[in-house]
Amino acid sequence: MHVATEVKQAVIAADQMSAYDEKAKRVIGNKWILAHILMKTVDEFKGMHPEEVVSCIEGDPYISVVPVEPGLTNIARKKRYPGRKKRRKKGSRIVGLNTENAEINEGMVRFDIVFYVRTKDGLAQIIINLEIQKDTPSAYHLLNRAIFYVCRLVSSQKERDFGNMNYDDIRQVYSIWICKNRKQNSMNHYHLADDKLIGDCEWKGKQDLLNIVLIGLAEKIPEHDEEYELHRLLGALLTEQLTVEEKLDILQEEYGIPIEETIREDVNVMCNLSEGLVERAETRGSELKLISQICRKLQKGKASYEIAEDLEEELEIVERICEVAKEAVPEYDVEKIYKALHAAL
Repeated sequence: MHVATEVKQAVIAADQMSAYDEKAKRVIGNKWILAHILMKTVDEFKGMHPEEVVSCIEGDPYISVVPVEPGLTNIARKKRYPGRKKRRKKGSRIVGLNTENAEINEGMVRFDIVFYVRTKDGLAQIIINLEIQKDTPSAYHLLNRAIFYVCRLVSSQKERDFGNMNYDDIRQVYSIWICKNRKQNSMNHYHLADDKLIGDCEWKGKQDLLNIVLIGLAEKIPEHDEEYELHRLLGALLTEQLTVEEKLDILQEEYGIPIEETIREDVNVMCNLSEGLVERAETRGSELKLISQICRKLQKGKASYEIAEDLEEELEIVERICEVAKEAVPEYDVEKIYKALHAAL
């Protein structure tokens, strides 16, 4: 086991994962893909044809450039120079979503995809946020994060989409989360509800302002039917089980999505990257298995040369793992030993 090589591979794998994520966002951010997502998640677009929805999407989606942090989602107030008269126009203080600092503060959390879409009557806008999750996070509940995101998209509209006290001009917001590796295909819509606790009073306002949609994708891609139509499309795009041509065939033949050169290139890169990630995941699995076997034999009091003979493994490799297991991680935690080995150089 050559630790330096493995550390290098770990860095390469991290870079590949980042590149894969960005390509996945670009593919999902294609207007035709977005149209199919909107048709299944936003009431306004249900029953419409994809090309009609595509025409409602305004401009190009913002991909990984709009900060989530409070105070950074909007573009900052423009600097005024001495002697210049102060100008006040309704809604003119903020000129758009902040995309200016993409290279600064690289650790900054950003929305995966954000875009505006016009309602079919052309009279109103809806703000759509789309997030792609490889796995369900263990450090927090995903719904709580989605609530934070949707609240940020509402509060950031102040002085950009509405000014002063004109709260009736707040745009409707949808935060849609695509979550891979779930036990089953699912879709949940969270929104405001009116529970009349006393009396029967009706309060005016937009009860549909806040919307969260969580889409769960099972590992197995479902058949193409009306109920799982969106799950099949997203599953086909994000799975590692299909080739480039199989993915593109599903897009074109089953969903009528035009295969432009950009989407072909992005899907091709995604597939190439995913193959490398799968190979590294298999390598990691074999390493963890070896570490576990060595630790069990260490606990039985066996020496490193005995373990090497038992496992038919190179003595140098076994000695290195034994050294880390005994000194750095005396409790024989396999994951910690693995991380210690990769962090050694």
